Amino acid sequence: MEPTACVPLSPLLYCYHRIERCDLENMPELPDLTVYKEAIESHCAEDVLEQVRLKSPFLLRTVEPPISAVFSKTLRRVSRIGKRLVFELDDELFLLVHLMVAGRFQWRKKNSGIPGKIGLAAMDFSSGTLLLTEASSKKRASLHLVQGTESLHMFNRGGIEVLEADLAAFSQALKSENHTLKRALTDPRLFSGIGNSYSDEILHAAGLSPLKRTLQLDSEEIASLYESCRNVLAAWTERLRAETGSGFPSKVSAFREGMAVHGRYGLPCPVCGGAVQRIVYIENECNYCPSCQTGGKILADRSLSRILKGDWPHSLDELEDLMNRHTSVPGE
Repeated sequence: MEPTACVPLSPLLYCYHRIERCDLENMPELPDLTVYKEAIESHCAEDVLEQVRLKSPFLLRTVEPPISAVFSKTLRRVSRIGKRLVFELDDELFLLVHLMVAGRFQWRKKNSGIPGKIGLAAMDFSSGTLLLTEASSKKRASLHLVQGTESLHMFNRGGIEVLEADLAAFSQALKSENHTLKRALTDPRLFSGIGNSYSDEILHAAGLSPLKRTLQLDSEEIASLYESCRNVLAAWTERLRAETGSGFPSKVSAFREGMAVHGRYGLPCPVCGGAVQRIVYIENECNYCPSCQTGGKILADRSLSRILKGDWPHSLDELEDLMNRHTSVPGE
């Protein structure tokens, strides 16, 4: 129920009520894309790509070479550049797909039709059809076709691969700019393949505040963050591999059962039992546990704290007190 003049909700509860209904977005990240890559290779590597059918004219973002150039070419391997999957074909032809938020792959029998509202394209291989769909009114997924390995450089934002980097390289990237940790981990110029979801999980595992500045970290905290990055990304990749098995990923989501804090606003932290909190941005969110990461402090949301001013809670105790004072709403 939306607050009205006859329902005297506090500004705090009103804002929290509105936040609960935000349509927050996240895109597939390194673990999801790794499993997609492996599944696609297992289903159609060394198969002939007979044709590509495009349903949406806005999906293809390049003109030269023409899409017909890949017809009858063999798929040699699939790799990843940041959050793009790269299909490497004969004659140094590369199809690059960015799924953005709602783009997904489906494996179907050969020459399957492209779904109505969500279908974008179909890649018809000799062994089956790889469908590209996007379940969103905002069509953001993209397809680029380029030729030559040099042409791939324009898609590399420069971020290091954490699972391949040593501590020194990680530390250098982290300290190259003075950002908040949340922003640094999700910056593709610094780190490749990490986004909103897994950055929350990494910071929780490291016990670090998402708003702590990169240049404020000591060597011990940097080492802890490095290990957390590697452990979280590797563990979730293995978990998704196990779920997929020899099949094809069917439930790629940014909100997964078993995550510690991401998508768990208001639910108990699996470590300490305290309520998970969050900061909401325009299209995504930052989730964290105050007890485990911020010494019990509730981090100020830019918009909410500006509205609430003196009413903004600075600790879990203050938040609980405010919520308790307003849980009884007249007329309900």
